[in-house]
Amino acid sequence: MKKLSTAILLLGTILVAAQEQEEKGKQIEDIIIVGNRNVKRTKLETPVPVDVINIDKVQRSSPQMTAQDILNYVIPSFNAVRQSASDGTEHIDPVTLRGMGPDQVLVLLNGKRRHTTSLVNYQNTVGNGSVGTDLSTIPVIAIEKIEVLRDGAAAQYGSDAIAGVINIILKKNAGASASLTYGLSGRNDGDTYQAGVNYGTSLGKDEGFINLSLQLSHRGKTTRTQNHDLDIFGNNFAYEFADNPDIARQNDDEEINKRGLTRDYFNFQIGDAQIRQGQLFFNAEYPLNDNFKFYSFGGFSIKEGKGYGFRRLPNEDFNIVKEIYPNGFQAVLNSQIYDISYAVGAKYNVNNWLIDLSNTFGSNTFNYNVSNTNNASLGIKSPTRFYAGAHSFLQNTINLDISKKIKNFNIAFGGEFRFEQYQIKAGDEASYTQYDVNGNVATQGSTVIGAGGSQSFIGFSPDNALKKDRHSTAVYADISYDLAKKLNIDAAARFENYSDFGSTLNGKLAVRYEFVKNYAVRAAVGTGFRAPSLQQQYFNNSFADISTSGDGIVRKGIFNNDSKAAEVLGFDKLKQETSVNGSAGFTLQPAKGLFITVDGYIIKVKDRIVITSNITDSRLSDISVVGEGNAVESGRFFANAIDTETKGVDVVVSYDWKLAGGNLNINLAGNYTETKITDFHFPEHLGTPQNEFFGPDQINIIETLSPKTKASLGLTYGIGKFNFLVRNTYFGKVIRDGFPFGEVQEFSPKVVTDVSVGYDITKNINFTVGANNVFDVFPDLQIYKNSYYGVFKYAPVQMGTLGSYFFGRLNFNF
Repeated sequence: MKKLSTAILLLGTILVAAQEQEEKGKQIEDIIIVGNRNVKRTKLETPVPVDVINIDKVQRSSPQMTAQDILNYVIPSFNAVRQSASDGTEHIDPVTLRGMGPDQVLVLLNGKRRHTTSLVNYQNTVGNGSVGTDLSTIPVIAIEKIEVLRDGAAAQYGSDAIAGVINIILKKNAGASASLTYGLSGRNDGDTYQAGVNYGTSLGKDEGFINLSLQLSHRGKTTRTQNHDLDIFGNNFAYEFADNPDIARQNDDEEINKRGLTRDYFNFQIGDAQIRQGQLFFNAEYPLNDNFKFYSFGGFSIKEGKGYGFRRLPNEDFNIVKEIYPNGFQAVLNSQIYDISYAVGAKYNVNNWLIDLSNTFGSNTFNYNVSNTNNASLGIKSPTRFYAGAHSFLQNTINLDISKKIKNFNIAFGGEFRFEQYQIKAGDEASYTQYDVNGNVATQGSTVIGAGGSQSFIGFSPDNALKKDRHSTAVYADISYDLAKKLNIDAAARFENYSDFGSTLNGKLAVRYEFVKNYAVRAAVGTGFRAPSLQQQYFNNSFADISTSGDGIVRKGIFNNDSKAAEVLGFDKLKQETSVNGSAGFTLQPAKGLFITVDGYIIKVKDRIVITSNITDSRLSDISVVGEGNAVESGRFFANAIDTETKGVDVVVSYDWKLAGGNLNINLAGNYTETKITDFHFPEHLGTPQNEFFGPDQINIIETLSPKTKASLGLTYGIGKFNFLVRNTYFGKVIRDGFPFGEVQEFSPKVVTDVSVGYDITKNINFTVGANNVFDVFPDLQIYKNSYYGVFKYAPVQMGTLGSYFFGRLNFNF
C-alpha cells in the first residue's frame, strides 16, 4: 500500500494540482458570488482564481468534520493545524491562506462580512499576534458550498482581504437531511461524535424558503507525549543525563518507587484539547412580490473546550502549594465560547436595478475558567478553581449595494458603515493577585511565599479590563465588462475612513482573455489594506510578579499601545497594513472533462502588525521615567514592525472520466508559497537587540513554520451503489526554531492518505466508512532540546499530531 501511495503522489507531482469540476451541463452549480458582483459568471470565467467546494458531496465521503478541516485537505494554499498547550489558541484553530496571517483572510457568510473571534493568538503558534475567524462556528450540515477567492480583494470588500476571501454559502433547499458520525484515533483516543439535521421548506410563494440546521459534536482529547527524562523530583537526573534519556528514566523510576507512587501520576497531558459544541443556524428568504423580498440568516454556537497547561513539578516550590498538590499539578483551562450572528436585509429590483440593503451583526465571547491549579502566594488558603475573566468582540455592519447590468457591462456601487467593540472583563481577585505572607495584596518590598494568580493561566485584572470601540465608513464602485465570454475586465475602487487611524483608498484591475476557445490568460493587480484590529490595539494581560532579581514586585506580560511602557519605549500607535497584490495565469480545457489552471502571485505587505518578543529595558523599571505604579520589568507589544513579500504559484487540474461503467474524478492541486521579511521597523530610540525585539523564533513563524509546498491528489470513483475515495495530501518540509532555549529543526515532508468506501443502502440512506491518515504518519520527532526534556514528543506542525483516525458515517435524505 505504501508503494501505491507513493506512486499516486508522484502522479500528483507531475500533474501538480486538483479541484472538482462538474460537467459542462452542470456548471450552473458553480455560479460565483465572491470576487465580483456579476452573478452570471461561472468559475471558468473569472479573471482571478476561485475554488468552489460542494460541501455536501465532499463531506459525505471525507473523514474531516469541520469546514476548516475539509478545506485543509482540498485546497493546498489553505492551512489549519491544531495546537496544544497554547491557552485559547488550542480552542480556536488559526487558519491561513497563501502563507499569510489568519487576519489577512476575509470570511463572508452568504456574501456578508463575518465577524472575527475575540481571541488574539500570542502563544508563538502559527498566526502569532493575529486575530482570525473561527470557521468551526458554522455547522457543516448548514453549508451548501464554499467559495475560496485566492486573490487580494480589499478594493472590493475592505479590510482583511489581503490574501483572499472565503465565502460560505448556506443551504436554501427544501427537504430534510441528517448525518451521524463516529470516529476514533488509532490510539483509542480523540473519539468524535457528530449529529446534524437540516430541514428546509418553501416560504410563501415563488422562491421563498426557510432552512434550519442543528448540529451537536464532541471531540475527545488526545495524549501525544513521553515523560521518560523529566527531572520530576529536582535531582537533576534529566540534566545530568540529557544525552542518555534511558539513564534519566531509570533514576526517576527509582525515585518514584521509593515514594510508593507510579509514573502515570506524573504524566503530562499534551495533545488535542477536548471540544464540545452545539450549533443552531437558519437561512430564510421571503418575497413580497416579483420585485421585493426580505432575507435573513445567522446562528448561535456554544463551544466548551478543555485544554491543559504546562505541568508544575513537585520541586517547583514557588509555583505550588504542597499541602494541596504534594506531587505537583497540571492545570486545566476550561473555555466557554459563545458566538452569535444574524443578518437581515431587503432586495428590491426596479428596471433591472438591484438594490440590497442589509444589517449584519456578530459577536464572539471567550470565557476562561482554570481548574486543578492554585495561587501559590495564598498558601493553603488558595482556591483550586478560578474564573479568570473573559474577552468579547462585536461587529455590526450596514451595507447598501446597488448594481445593474447594461448590455456587456455590469456596474455596482454602494457604501458600508461598520461599528466594532472590544471588551476585556476581569476575573476573580485571586486569579490575578499577588498576595504577601499576611494575605494582603503585595506591594513593593512585601514578603511573599509563592507566585501570584492562577498558575498556568493568570486571570485578567481590573488594570487589564477595558471597553473600546470604533467605526468606519466606506464607499465603493466596481465595473465589469464581458464580451461573449471572450474578454472579461473588472475594475474596482474603495475609499474607507476609520475613526481611529484615518482613511485609505484602494483599487484593483483584473482581466481575462480567451484567445482560443477554451484557452484563456488572466491577470490582476491591486492595492489593499488591513486595519489593525481592536484586539491588537487593546489586548493586554500584564500581571504582578516577583522580579527576576527577587527584590520586589514588578509587572510583566503584554502591554497595549496606550500603556506607559509603550510610550516610554517609543512605540507608535498602530496603523493599517498596506499591500500590493499581483497575479497572472492561464486556464485551459484541452479535452472534454479536463480543466487546468495555473496562477502565480506576489503579495507585498508594508507595516505588517506582529507581536514582539519579550523586551527588557532599564527605563521600564525606572520610577523616575515611568512614574509611581507603572514600573515594568519586561513586556511584549503589538507593532507595525515588519514588511513582507510573499511569492507563490497555484496549479489546479481536474479530470472526469467514464470508466468501466462508473465515473472517475481525478482531482489534483498544488501550491508553493514563500514568505520573506524584507524590512524591520524598530522604535527609533529602542536599544534592544533584534533577538529581543523580534527574535529568530518570531521570524520563523512568519517565514518557515508553515509548509512552503503542499499538494493533494484525490481519486473518487462511483459505480452503482458504491463510491470510493483515495486522497493523498503532501505536506512539505517546515522549520521550527526553538529560540531562546532550543535549536533550529527541519521537519521532513510527509504524505497523508485518506480512504473511504460508501454504500447506498437505499435511495435515501448512505453508509460510509474510512480513515484519515490511514498509514499513521506523524511529523518527525522533536529534537531533545526543543521538546521540554522529552515531554513534547511531536510539534503541532504539518498534519498535526492526531495520527490515524477511523470513522463511520450515516447520511439520510428525507
